[in-house]
Amino acid sequence: MAALATVAPVVEVACRAGEEFVHLYYETLDKRRHVMAPLYSDASQLLWNGWNAHGLAEVMQLLQKVPSSEHTLSSLDCQPIPASASGGASSVLVSTEGQVRYEAEHNTHHFTQQFVLSEHEGVWRIASDCFRFVG
Repeated sequence: MAALATVAPVVEVACRAGEEFVHLYYETLDKRRHVMAPLYSDASQLLWNGWNAHGLAEVMQLLQKVPSSEHTLSSLDCQPIPASASGGASSVLVSTEGQVRYEAEHNTHHFTQQFVLSEHEGVWRIASDCFRFVG
């Protein structure tokens, strides 16, 4: 039980960081995509439904190619990543699932998206972002 008590605060921080991040991310992606750069780091990697981008400039170029969108989430899960697996940085795995509708389309698409967030100097940034259509 003592081990569980020491893990609980870490999980709580991971969940809070993940939930706050997800709200900010999808709100910004859907309404203010041009100001998303601060959510990523210079070394971020984005895999968007088979398209790959490395580094902040490529990530922003790829995101600007994606049509305007409206995301609705149906699930969210956040898990802390052990420091031994993340180079000592505080990191969180965030998994989302939901529906997205793109500009000029009537149909919605089911998607999953996973983020690895890393904290640097008190700021959480996306280290890795993987978006996939499913179904």
